[in-house]
Amino acid sequence: MSRPLPSVPVKLIIGVFTADRSRVPVVAEALADRFGRPDMVSPWFAFDETVYYRREMGFPLVRRIFAFERLIDPGRLADIKMATNAMEIAHGDGGKRRVNIDPGYLARSRFVLATGKDFAHRIYLDHGIYADLTLIYAQGGFQRLPWTYPDYGGPSMMNYLEKVRRKYLNDLKTGHPAEEMKP
Repeated sequence: MSRPLPSVPVKLIIGVFTADRSRVPVVAEALADRFGRPDMVSPWFAFDETVYYRREMGFPLVRRIFAFERLIDPGRLADIKMATNAMEIAHGDGGKRRVNIDPGYLARSRFVLATGKDFAHRIYLDHGIYADLTLIYAQGGFQRLPWTYPDYGGPSMMNYLEKVRRKYLNDLKTGHPAEEMKP
């Protein structure tokens, strides 16, 4: 019989994409108010692997990734996704999203995103939210999976996530505290 153990805290990662870069600082402030200070912020990445969001959000789209200082319990991912969904609505305009906010987490062996869309490889969490195993860490690097979103499987993004992983492993080693988020 396996014996349940407490989860190892993970690194909260939140991607924000938009056609209007000027919206990101305001969203970043709202994220920091809710989840604590980011300790790593990515460069801007082009979000051009799909046209799915163009009608609602405009074009060209760009993404920035925030990695947060506070380590979290991975079991909170559904609640975090619900909070970021509410932020998308709050930062919308005329009933349309102007920012897309994608939370997930980075652990030693994987990168997981939260989604409201069910599919064969996604595991139900709570509140209509699923965990999407987006990348695995094996053979010394992140590995794409057949369903990995193209923008997360690109070399620039995986290089950034490698840096975040190194920071995360150092946080674990140095006893970086996992703090409580605001409800």
